[in-house]
Amino acid sequence: MTDQLIHRIDSLESAARVLDPDPAARERLRTPVVAYAEQFLNRLHGSLTYVTTADKGRGLLDVPIDEQGIGIDRALELVDQHVDRPGLNPASGGHMGYIPGGGLYAAALGDYLADVSNRYVGVFFSSPGAVHLEHQLIRWMADMIGYPAEAGGTLTSGGSLANLTAITAARDHHAIRARDVERVVVYLSSQTHHCVTKALRVVGLGECVLRQVPLDERHRMRPDALGSLIAADRAAGLRPWLVVASAGSTDVGAVDPLDLIGEVAAREGLWYHVDAAYGGFFALVEEGRQRLRGIERADSVVMDPHKTLFLPYGLGVVLVRDRATLLEAFRSEAPYLQDTLASNEELSPADLSPELTRPFRGLRLWLPLMVHGVAPFRAALAEKLLLARYFRIRVAELGFAVGPEPDLSVVIYRWVPRNPAATADQERETVNRINARIVELVKEDGRVYISSTMINGEFTLRYAGVTHRTHRGTVDLLLEVLSATATQAEREILLAPATPTVVP
Repeated sequence: MTDQLIHRIDSLESAARVLDPDPAARERLRTPVVAYAEQFLNRLHGSLTYVTTADKGRGLLDVPIDEQGIGIDRALELVDQHVDRPGLNPASGGHMGYIPGGGLYAAALGDYLADVSNRYVGVFFSSPGAVHLEHQLIRWMADMIGYPAEAGGTLTSGGSLANLTAITAARDHHAIRARDVERVVVYLSSQTHHCVTKALRVVGLGECVLRQVPLDERHRMRPDALGSLIAADRAAGLRPWLVVASAGSTDVGAVDPLDLIGEVAAREGLWYHVDAAYGGFFALVEEGRQRLRGIERADSVVMDPHKTLFLPYGLGVVLVRDRATLLEAFRSEAPYLQDTLASNEELSPADLSPELTRPFRGLRLWLPLMVHGVAPFRAALAEKLLLARYFRIRVAELGFAVGPEPDLSVVIYRWVPRNPAATADQERETVNRINARIVELVKEDGRVYISSTMINGEFTLRYAGVTHRTHRGTVDLLLEVLSATATQAEREILLAPATPTVVP
C-alpha cells in the first residue's frame, strides 16, 4: 500500500512540476511577455484610445479553458485581439474621460517583484520588511496632508474599500448601534461619490438619515448650510454623526471648503471624512496644497495612488488622524495566529483593515518613488492643473459654454447651438441631444475619449486630464476632435426631421 501511495505521489509531482518552471522555461515564458509589453507601450502614441469591435471581445470565449494549455504565444494572441484591443484603453494619454490612472511602468515592475516573491503582508511576523515599507508609505502620505504622529492608515484595493474602511472606523468610534440607525444623520452633497452611500449600506447604515447639503455656484458644499441642517436635526431629536466632504469630486472636480467644514464638524462633534481619492495627491503641488487647506482637520481621508500618482488600478489609501480608531474597528485574534504574536513590535496591516489575506500592494508605489523620486510626480501634477486651465480657455474659444474655473484638473463644458428650439424645454432637450451625440462621435473617432454627466438636468461634457501621458499635444488633439464633432452633431440634430406627433 505504501509503495502504491509513493508511486502515485511521485507521478503527480512530475505532472505538477510544470507549475514551477526552471530557468530555461521561465525565459521561454518571460521573453514573449516582455516583447508583448514593449510592443503595447511602443504603439500607445498614435493608437486609438477607444476601439469598437464587432464581437466586443467575445472571441476569447471560443478558446475554452481545457486540460491542455495553449502555450504563451497563443495566449498572448488572444489577449492582443480580444482584451487589449476592444473598448477603452486606460493606459492612453488620450483617455480624458473619467478619473483614469495611467499604468506607470515602474509600478508594473513593482507588482512583478511582489508577485514573484509572494510576500504576505497581512501580519508583521510573516514579512516585517514589507510591513515597514507599507508603513513608510503611510507616514509619507500622512505627512503630506499634515497629519500628526499618531496618525495611521492602510493600503486598500481602491477608493471604494478605503471609504468603507473609514466609515466602519467612524461607526465604531461613535458607537453607532443597530438601534441607533434610523436616528443618526450623515451629511454629504450631490457631488459625493456614490461609493460612500454604498459603504453606508454595506456597514449596516443604509437606513440612516442622509442630508444633502446645498452647493454654491462652484458645486462646493456650503458650510453655513451644513451648520443650519445640523442645528435643525438636533432640534428634531436626531443624532448628527458624520459629514463627508469631497476633495476633487468626480463629476466636476470641485474641492469643498475643507477648513470651514472642519470647523463645523469639530464644533458639533461629528466625524469628519474627506474623500480625496482623486484630489489628495495634488497636495504635492503648492497650488493644490492651497486648494486642500483644512484637509488636516479630517478624522479620515481617502486617497488613490492609482489615480493621481498614475499607478495601475488596484491601490487606494485610507488615512486616519488617530490610528487607534482603526485598531478599535478591525483588530481581531484567532488561535491559529498565535505564532505571529511573538513579534509584535509593529502593527500589522490586518489590525488596521478588514483584510487578512492581501497582496503586497506597497511595492507598486514604493518602487516608482524610490526610482524616480518625488520631483517628476510634482511636475506631472502641476502640468495637469495648467492643462485644465488651458483646455478651458481653448474650448471656450471654440464656442463651447464652460463651467467654473477648475479647482483641479476636471473641466465641465457643453455645446449650445446658436439657434435652439423655441421653448425652454425644447431647447434643453435639443442641447442635451447634441451633446450626447458629441460623446458618441468622439468615441467613434477613437483617437481620444471623453465622458459626460448630468448637472441640473443638463447633459454636460467632462474633461479629466489626469494620466501622466496626457500632455498639451493630446489636449490640442481633443480640441480638434471636439471642433469637428460639435459641428457635425449640431447639424445632425437640428436638421433631423421632426418626429410626427401621434394624435389619439
